[in-house]
Amino acid sequence: MNSRLAARALSLVPVFLAVTLVSLSCGGGATLQPPPAAGFKLVWSDEFNGASPDSSKWTHDVGGNGWGNNELEYYTNRTQNSQLKGGNLVITAQKETYTGSDGVTRNYTSARLKTQGLFSHAFGRFEARIKIPAGQGMWPAFWMLGNDIGSVGWPKCGEIDIMENIGKEPGTVHGSLHSSSTVAQTSDASAPFSLPAGQNFAADFHLYAVEWEPGSIRFYVDSSLYATFTQSQWPAGGSWSFDHPFFILLNVAVGGNWPGSPDATAVFPQEMLVDYVRVYTKQ
Repeated sequence: MNSRLAARALSLVPVFLAVTLVSLSCGGGATLQPPPAAGFKLVWSDEFNGASPDSSKWTHDVGGNGWGNNELEYYTNRTQNSQLKGGNLVITAQKETYTGSDGVTRNYTSARLKTQGLFSHAFGRFEARIKIPAGQGMWPAFWMLGNDIGSVGWPKCGEIDIMENIGKEPGTVHGSLHSSSTVAQTSDASAPFSLPAGQNFAADFHLYAVEWEPGSIRFYVDSSLYATFTQSQWPAGGSWSFDHPFFILLNVAVGGNWPGSPDATAVFPQEMLVDYVRVYTKQ
């Protein structure tokens, strides 16, 4: 979700990678992933039990510049858009006219939190228990960017999208990787995970995770492994930019090239609830 105009367009065409798809659907309801297997050690977490987002763990991106995707929201650091409530981080997308300090006016507001400069990590298990918003134009995400983005830029830093959803696909989430390429604008891999027909992700909490090793990243929803991307299968000319520390982001975008704009059926405000984020490393 960072300057991904080209990357998202590419990820919607057939994937250039031989992806190992283990499961594309799961049983009904939210089945929480069991605790990580023996050999994993918790190294960082936020349970969101305080009075406000922990400033030692999270900062806010602020602005309404479209974020490379023609998004329609203005990200703020106001409590109206991000707060702790009931043991959850609540990111709220609002329909309102808002002008930021940069003079940009938007008709929607939301929040985008990140651990950049506060926490980054390479390898292990990254997971979050999330209840996503619903409606046309919604674009919630739990994702990561390489911590060298300030020096090498995007997409060379690498991007790991642990979970993305667009409102017009209520029963499907996507896991993706994006990096640089010498033969195309980006190199990408993406896989969907769908619930059984008639079910939608906004109805309940689900656990979204990756298990990440040098040269390999596995994607999970609840107890289901649904995709594995590997360096050995990466597209020719592409850079495997994923074997170094990444920082975490949580956000709800409104509109953009991929989800499209909200329509008359969209109801605001919309909330994304995050019960916790946890990072484990192998001992």
